[in-house]
Amino acid sequence: DGDMGPIYGRQWRAWRTRDGHLIDQLQDAITLIRKNPESRRIIVNAWNPEEVSTDKVALPPCHNFFQFYVAGSKLSLHMYQRSADMFLGVPFNIASYSLLLHMTARITGLTPHEFIHTIGDAHIYLNAVGQVQEQISRRPLPLPQLQIEERGQQEIDDFVLSDFRLIGYKHHQKIKAEMAV
Repeated sequence: DGDMGPIYGRQWRAWRTRDGHLIDQLQDAITLIRKNPESRRIIVNAWNPEEVSTDKVALPPCHNFFQFYVAGSKLSLHMYQRSADMFLGVPFNIASYSLLLHMTARITGLTPHEFIHTIGDAHIYLNAVGQVQEQISRRPLPLPQLQIEERGQQEIDDFVLSDFRLIGYKHHQKIKAEMAV
């Protein structure tokens, strides 16, 4: 309860190989961006076949694969999501991966460009239909701007929560819904 098990963070930052070695895929991707930006292998994978169908995980990773792409001085991030709760999950996924794109661009000296989101199965759960109807009845508000404080961050782990500000963030009253698994 309250623990998804060894998914996202564990697979990204401490993928355990059969011989016990740990792989930090996110750091490896950042290193590739810095040393070989033309690589088509700047990939991070959360889908660990040894663990997805075991009792170790509450739910297999939904957003399970992402790839960085460098074009000149611009950095893009393309994420594949096998299963997408369009009401509860996807807005958070868009925000968090966009933030990851901005953070990675900052520490690699690139300009954040595009976040591309590919979805295998997009769905709205029946227990959220009323909330979705309420959401789509609302008038969209102006988008905020992300500001990241420059403190000389060199690595992904150098960022702290207070580094981030949303300028001009406006929102409607929150809409609650139960998460379906």
